[in-house]
Amino acid sequence: MMAQIALATGFVLILAGLYGALTNRDILRMIVAFTIADTGVNVVLVAVGYMPGRTAPILDAAVPVAVASQRIIDPVPQALVLTAIVIGLGITALMLAYAYRLFRLRHSLDISNFTELKW
Repeated sequence: MMAQIALATGFVLILAGLYGALTNRDILRMIVAFTIADTGVNVVLVAVGYMPGRTAPILDAAVPVAVASQRIIDPVPQALVLTAIVIGLGITALMLAYAYRLFRLRHSLDISNFTELKW
């Protein structure tokens, strides 16, 4: 039940982030919306990797090696989410640096003021 709630919450965050990125004209609001969508992707990945009734992937006296494949959770989704968090933070910092540079050049963050490269 909790996995379905987390999965639904992740998809709601993704949709809210995409909606915010597509409907806002302010670059900072678009960056926040992309960050919300990124968080939704991370929640979905964690929810997909969840297996009820299993334990952490640590082999010790509590989990013998013979039954480890039936009793432990796969750590790969968690490792992917940790990597995605770090990459998302770097991309957000890069987007904020670009937004700061655009604001210094044009004194505006409205995307309608940046039309030089339109076809």
